[in-house]
Order: sequence, then structure tokens, then C-alpha cells
Amino acid sequence: MLLYVAALLCLYYLFRWYREREILPNLQEKYVLITGCDTGFGNLLAQQLDQRGLRVLATCLTQKGAEQLKNSSSQRLQTVTLDVANSQSVTAAAEWVKRKVGDRGLWGLVNNAGILIPVAPNEWLTKEDFLRVLNVNLVGMVDVTLSLLPLVRKAQGRIVNVASIAGRMGLCGGGYSISKFGVEAFSDCLRRELITFGVKVSIIEPDFFRTQILNTENLRRSLERIWDAVPEEVKHSYGQSYFEEYCKYLHKMTQLTTPKLYLVTDSMEHALTAVLPRTRYSAGWYAKLYYLPMSYMPTSWTDPLLTFSPKKD
Repeated sequence: MLLYVAALLCLYYLFRWYREREILPNLQEKYVLITGCDTGFGNLLAQQLDQRGLRVLATCLTQKGAEQLKNSSSQRLQTVTLDVANSQSVTAAAEWVKRKVGDRGLWGLVNNAGILIPVAPNEWLTKEDFLRVLNVNLVGMVDVTLSLLPLVRKAQGRIVNVASIAGRMGLCGGGYSISKFGVEAFSDCLRRELITFGVKVSIIEPDFFRTQILNTENLRRSLERIWDAVPEEVKHSYGQSYFEEYCKYLHKMTQLTTPKLYLVTDSMEHALTAVLPRTRYSAGWYAKLYYLPMSYMPTSWTDPLLTFSPKKD
């Protein structure tokens, strides 16, 4: 019996591998917009797709980031500054895209822009701390998507939303995990709504990669600012040792990061260029072998493994 099950699984994965190899024709005629291209996944994906011959429209938060990307790419790649948390900036960028793509529409939209900081135990944070992350990672993504959706629908194209393994399991305090759970929900609803129009929606779920979002020094400085602003009563309850241990905990998390960003950008590229893209892509071995399986386990099993509980003063 087990032999039959193993044979069926092998046939399934062989069939899926064969089916997913088929790539769309005429990629050189397709426009793809990517948000958050200053550094990290967005920057690498923009260069990767540019080398494949696609017409890349890369958005950067800063003019400096846009200029650096243009200097390392072909003349096909075009850039525009965009703050996804600013509706006026989103509207202006959408008008720019309309002028660029014309009647062809927008084949691909990659919602990659995101932030992690501020991250800390929830009681240390304020409503504004949560909103800062949610406005970029979730509300900004929704704003960009709604502004460009008519162009994507016209091209019967693709939407690729970057979530996280933290969108399956709450891994940290603050708005990050909340926003990524929201990305998962928005993407699921969007996928079902757009099937009728020939638009495909994919979700990318990375684990820990060495990008600016997980910069150790930035995390430490942010935590120190947050701790300084915590009310004295709360500080007394947690104690200074808790703060120090939490800093060490985040530092250990950053040590798990890998510089192999291509594991994520290859998944994004496949979602944009394959005839039959996947609904979800888990990027990174921690995601595939640890966090993804854990997301299906009972909380009585997972909570002891994920709970941070240092000794207090």
C-alpha cells in the first residue's frame, strides 16, 4: 500500500514539474510593474526580468534608488518614485503606467514593497506603530492593486503579492504578521474574483532572507527607541533583562537569514512567465520544511516552539 502511495506522489510531482516548465511566448511585449525596487527582492527581480527582455516598470521609494537601478539595467527598464502609503503618489504612478503601457495593458503587477519595523512585544507599541506597517504592507498594496487592476484585467495578466511565512503563523509583535495575514486574505479573494477575467493571482511566502528589512542594526535601534518610550509601569512589569533577551532573540532570527534572494525572485518570475503558475510559492527551506508544516499542526504543539519567554528581573 505504501509503495502505491509513494508511486502516486512521484507521478504527481513529475507531472507538476513537466506542466510548470511551459513558458509564455512573446515575453518581450509584456509590461510588468514592481513596487519596492530600491533594494532586496524588488531590485533583483527588476534586473532579472529586464535580462529576460520584459518591459520592466520599477517603482522606488527614493530617487537615489531609481538612479542606481537604471544604471545597472538596460534602457528598456523605466523607473518612477512611489510611496505606496501615499494615495497621491499611487495615483500619480498609476497615471504614469497608463501612459507607458497604452492599449496593451499591464501584464504583471508585483506588490513587493514592505517594511518590518517597528517590531516588538505588542504592549510596547502604539496604534501609530501598527498603522505605520499596515499602511505600507497591506493598505498600500490594496491601493496600488485597485489603481492598476483595470490595466491588468485588460491584459488578462498576473498579480503577484508578497506575503510571508509570518502570514501563516504569527511570529512577532507589531503590524508585520497582521499585515501579511491580510495580504493572504486579500489575495485569496482577489484570485477568485478575477478567474472569470483570465487574471491569475499568486502569493509568495518567503522565510528569512538577508535584505534591509531584517537588518540587525536597524532592528536594535528601533527597539531601543520603542523601549525608551514605554511607560514606566510597563517597563517595570517586563524588566530590563526582558528587553535585552528580546534583542538577542531578534538578533538570532537575523542569523537565520540567507543571501540567496534568487529563491524568491525565481518564484516571482515563474508566477509571471509560466503558462500555469502556482497559487502559492514557499521560498526558503525554513518555510518548506519547518514553518509551513507547523502551520497545520495543533497550537498545543506549536506554541511551546514559538513562544518567547525569558526570565524577568
